Amino acid sequence: MCGIVGLFLKDPTLEPQLGTLLADMLVTMTDRGPDSAGLAIYGPPTPGLSKITVQSAQALVDFPTLEQRLAEVSGGSARVAVKSSHAVITVASDRLEATRAALKGLSSDLRVMGAGESVEIYKEVGLPKDVVERFGIAGMSGTHGIGHTRMATESAVTTMGAHPFSTGADQCLVHNGSLSNHNNLRRSLARDGMAFETQNDSEVAAAYLTTAMARGRDLGAALAGALEDLDGFFTFVVGTKSGFGVLRDPIACKPAIMAETDRYVAFGSEYRALVGLPGIETARVWEPEPATVYFWDQRQAA
Repeated sequence: MCGIVGLFLKDPTLEPQLGTLLADMLVTMTDRGPDSAGLAIYGPPTPGLSKITVQSAQALVDFPTLEQRLAEVSGGSARVAVKSSHAVITVASDRLEATRAALKGLSSDLRVMGAGESVEIYKEVGLPKDVVERFGIAGMSGTHGIGHTRMATESAVTTMGAHPFSTGADQCLVHNGSLSNHNNLRRSLARDGMAFETQNDSEVAAAYLTTAMARGRDLGAALAGALEDLDGFFTFVVGTKSGFGVLRDPIACKPAIMAETDRYVAFGSEYRALVGLPGIETARVWEPEPATVYFWDQRQAA
């Protein structure tokens, strides 16, 4: 049993409130998963710049000299903003992959949470309340975001095992459920060049969608393909640079509720996650149908 939340803003005037709204939604889902929690926050990209969110168990050792150690590979563009056990490294976009590759050799404690032009990902072991306070989520603005609070059932309670999982630029996934064919699928995706950080089945689902989109599908089409290729019970909420998608398996035994107004689209594992949203009393509220792709895009909402 896990808790999932998501918020996609149509109204730009709500963007300064994204962190506050999303944090409140996630904390409401605490009893669905007290082991660990995480959020992905998407903001407008800055032309020519990209971001890498990293985590370290030895932040006081790794972060103070990180900017200096990345100076050469980043062409002097690296700037590091520390937030507790995480840091957001901003670099020139043409130095993103080289910088990310260099991080592996700097410290065995450094772990990449996600990278891209728009996304920042924060996740740690602990209660959602503690996680959102630790990283100052309530003070963040953005266009859309997703969150997850975990009750571990199939793998260890660790930072890397927490959701969201990110396996591609500006892509991430949160998942409630269990996949039965993830081991075979992991081997197939690894043969195609996908790298995995954990044994978590949810990371396989994220990698499946990343691979599908790398082959030219948009998020909606990638989610539709998942209905054919993924076995098990699942509710997915997925974020991309400009998109937000929801998918439930054909049996749909995991709880899910959605709400939409002219200002936002929201998702929660339970309705109580949505009750604090502005205008929720007049929102269209529904349970997403089994085996049905729901997909919104900022470019369409603009």
